[in-house]
Amino acid sequence: MKARAHLTRVHGLRTHARVRGEGPPLVIVPGLGCASWMYARVSRALARERTVYAYDPPGHGLSQGRPDFPARLEDLTGHLAAWLEESGLRGAPVLGHSLGGEVVFDLAARFPALTGPLIACAPTGIPENPSVAGQLLRLARDLPRERPGLLLPGLAAYLRSGPARMLRLAADQRAHDTGPLLPRVRVPTLLLDGTADPVIRSWTVRAIRAAIPHAVVREVPGGTHALTDSHPRTVARLTLDFLRKVET
Repeated sequence: MKARAHLTRVHGLRTHARVRGEGPPLVIVPGLGCASWMYARVSRALARERTVYAYDPPGHGLSQGRPDFPARLEDLTGHLAAWLEESGLRGAPVLGHSLGGEVVFDLAARFPALTGPLIACAPTGIPENPSVAGQLLRLARDLPRERPGLLLPGLAAYLRSGPARMLRLAADQRAHDTGPLLPRVRVPTLLLDGTADPVIRSWTVRAIRAAIPHAVVREVPGGTHALTDSHPRTVARLTLDFLRKVET
């Protein structure tokens, strides 16, 4: 199923999403430094039932950024909210991976009128996440577990985003207080936990579940941190099953 480009202008920046499939919309929000092309496998699996928009945040993938933007997680959330409005996707389900999971929690708390059901894969989102150095060490442990075919697309995405932007956003996680935000997430929420993920441990997912009492947790056996790439069919099945239940 061939992808097509979706281009809009948000806050003066050309914003790109890679679109596949037909049917009700579903938006993918990538992790830190990641790009739409890293989510091709899960997009194809989801596109059997959905029109999938793999969104590139500003300064990521094929979307424009500025040297000073985005500087904080709130910048990512604000841009996503404006892009959803501009693209006619108000209320669409949103699937966030890693840092993208934290962004979609922020979106649901700060822009509830724009937010549909949430799916958070290996999400960050609690202050107990380690320092930037600690996160890098965990990512280094995860890298050998990932599919070799993800290495070059991932490297291209990280080079495009750039180390300065990635470090700045990673550092802002420590200041991004989700304590008052998570209980304000009122939409149906699915949390996906990869059992082989050394970056986001299961206790982190349980802590988020405790803060969002109505959230549902599903484990992905053998799922690495990039479980959207390592286990795309499982992620798609769990996501589509969840959406069928909450959207009826």
